[in-house]
Amino acid sequence: MPLNVKLAFILAGGKGERLKPLTNDTPKVMLAVKGKPILQWNIELCKKFGVQRIVLGVGHLHEKIQSFFGNGERFGVKIFYSIEKEFLGTAGALKEAEHYFKNEEKFIMMNGDEVKDINFLAMNELFEQKKALGVLSLIPILDVSQFGSVQLKGNQITQFLEKSVSPQNEKGLVSAGAYLLSSKVFDLIPANQTVSIEKQVFPQLAKNEKLFGWESQLQCFQTDDLERLEKARKEWKNPFHSSEKL
Repeated sequence: MPLNVKLAFILAGGKGERLKPLTNDTPKVMLAVKGKPILQWNIELCKKFGVQRIVLGVGHLHEKIQSFFGNGERFGVKIFYSIEKEFLGTAGALKEAEHYFKNEEKFIMMNGDEVKDINFLAMNELFEQKKALGVLSLIPILDVSQFGSVQLKGNQITQFLEKSVSPQNEKGLVSAGAYLLSSKVFDLIPANQTVSIEKQVFPQLAKNEKLFGWESQLQCFQTDDLERLEKARKEWKNPFHSSEKL
């Protein structure tokens, strides 16, 4: 089943407080892993699956992101910018960019501060089979206490748990920061308000039995603090040589 998704939204507005002093003058998504800005890896991942247009949700030091990526031509995509003047949360930032999605049935949404390899074809197959409104890419980890985790019934996500209520030292599934979403999710996000997609939108989709998860064994490295960034720099491998069959 072809992906047939032509538009992606990437969150790229974070300040990177836990990455100081590296982020004093550099957006955290512009920090390098294996010779490329973290954000570039995410843009190339979208292109890998035929995405033609990418909206970057930017804010902090957005001029430096715009200067590097421009209109996206040299990366083989078209890049647009949704500039957040005040912090509105992950869903609020998406809502600000809603006008780009008027003619889209579904779209990709990703965090821009991870280096990851995602099987969007498998996620799309699940999306279509289940008539989902959202499919999250999930990865298994031993200790979910530092992350939000999910509970599954088959592929259906029954609960979306934030890290404050996640049990410690228990293997579980956490979000890889990549989602395939129906444009209907915009109806769940109030305008001009601070809204979290993880804390407010996903739980609503789960309650309505419209949220599903795809468990992946592919790479995913968070880079939101110095220790995690260093781990990513050491262990990240080129995702275009993925071992998971597409």
